[in-house]
Amino acid sequence: MATHMTEMLKGTLEGIVLAILTDRPAYGYEITTRLRDEGFESIVEGTVYALLIRIEQKGYVDVEKVPSEKGPPRKVYSLNVSGREQLADFWQTWDFISARIEHLRPVSTG
Repeated sequence: MATHMTEMLKGTLEGIVLAILTDRPAYGYEITTRLRDEGFESIVEGTVYALLIRIEQKGYVDVEKVPSEKGPPRKVYSLNVSGREQLADFWQTWDFISARIEHLRPVSTG
């Protein structure tokens, strides 16, 4: 099941991370921890950091470097207007797809 979960998550992880950032700004490790707390234990930090670079390049987040007690400054990501618009599109698409999938699911008889 883990392989199937990983494949399905690839297409939705961007929206999930944007949703996490609606609560408050966060840095990469915080986002990874939140994902794991939400049940996505198989997601590795490298995947999250690569995604954060992509959403920064797409202009969905603002980035602030904040001093860290342990090492170099941390990049703190906060959702901006473009990111909120992208997240709204994500939820609209998610609702459409999940409704169609649910419609296709056989009704349990037992």
